[in-house]
Amino acid sequence: MRVIPFSPPDISELEITEVAETLRSGWITTGPKTKDLEKRLAAYIDTGRTDLIDLDEYENRVVCLNSATAAEELNMRVLGIKEGNEVIVPAYTYTASASAAIHCGAAVKFIDIQKDGDNVTHAPEMDYEALEAAISSNTKAIIMVDLGGIVCDYDRVFEIVERKANLFRPLESDGTLLGDLSSRIQYAIGRVPIVADCAHSLGASRIVYRTGSGTLEKKERKYCGSIADFTAFSFHAVKNFTTAEGGASTWLNIPGIADAEIYHAFQLMSLHGQNKDALAKTKIGAWEYDIIGPWYKCNMTDIMAAIGLRQLDRYKGLLFRREEIIKKYDKTCDELGITHLVHHTEVMDSSNHLYFIRVPGVNEETRNRIIEAMAEKGVTTNVHYKPLPMMTAYGADCSAYPNSYDYYHNLITLPLHTLLSDEDVEYVCEILRNVIEDY
Repeated sequence: MRVIPFSPPDISELEITEVAETLRSGWITTGPKTKDLEKRLAAYIDTGRTDLIDLDEYENRVVCLNSATAAEELNMRVLGIKEGNEVIVPAYTYTASASAAIHCGAAVKFIDIQKDGDNVTHAPEMDYEALEAAISSNTKAIIMVDLGGIVCDYDRVFEIVERKANLFRPLESDGTLLGDLSSRIQYAIGRVPIVADCAHSLGASRIVYRTGSGTLEKKERKYCGSIADFTAFSFHAVKNFTTAEGGASTWLNIPGIADAEIYHAFQLMSLHGQNKDALAKTKIGAWEYDIIGPWYKCNMTDIMAAIGLRQLDRYKGLLFRREEIIKKYDKTCDELGITHLVHHTEVMDSSNHLYFIRVPGVNEETRNRIIEAMAEKGVTTNVHYKPLPMMTAYGADCSAYPNSYDYYHNLITLPLHTLLSDEDVEYVCEILRNVIEDY
């Protein structure tokens, strides 16, 4: 019997060597490696390339933080989300998509997913008609979640918020640094901002004709991070790309507001409101600093960034290996008549992060027995996710979101990671086939 873990990190000697060199350098908190990773990530998000050398134009475009949750909350705070606002969130997602808005004092309005998910990818995307109906004058952001690495239909969402632009009431400045920036951002965008939860989707892309910057001259492939107004990424240990813990925020260019100004606001909020980081204070005579606001502590360290720099060197190969595994799973599931995520279409390429299957004709109890039976044969699976309204913190009542519950009740997530050998993948397929036939 093989033992197949669900999602271990893929760490090579390259990452280990880089971390060791960072430890020996004497600079282990936020410093040069974090700044290098920010620029390289910005270049990758813009071009899909990891080998660019001249990165000066990508400065101040990405800020690395200690988690995607921090990135999501700081996105909200830069946008000026506060008490009295509403933020629209899909009912089918992880808690960070909603908790970031709640931390800012906003009310979350959940939207059910489409029945059985998107009709092409089968991903649990929001019901866009319900989304449009839910937008009100209190709506200050819509959170889109690219679950499993599959990119949502952003063209449709931008069409919706443009049609509803007359309801949007921009925030007035309160005279503070952050309040003034948030007001100018809201006035410049002029509609409900689209904030992407791309925790699963670094490297995913979609052919679109509309981004937060406006309508394109022609349809164009855009990578996650270059579609929505603001985007958050996760680099947690279970993600395709990891820094052990960690995350990042990015944003599109906003007319009249320099990227450097937005980057500076993120830096302030991620380091106690301190207007100089440790690297800046090393310059001769530069010890003195000010505290601009009583904010947060969620910066990324150079130790974490060291892992990320070498992960990024390997990332395109890691994505390709995931795609190879997906093709083998697809073949088995199609033979068994099991619905599964479709990670690649004519208009979209996923980051291949998760592999969902939905077993036909079973209830939640039987689904759980299937999970246990596979575990007894050494194959660890998971479920992504219980819809948030089922959780105690969000009311423990999913009755208003029937499509979300129906999607969840027979869903299983198969192991998908780059430490799986071809033999491991075949074993997972064999055990899945045997267990499904038994039930």
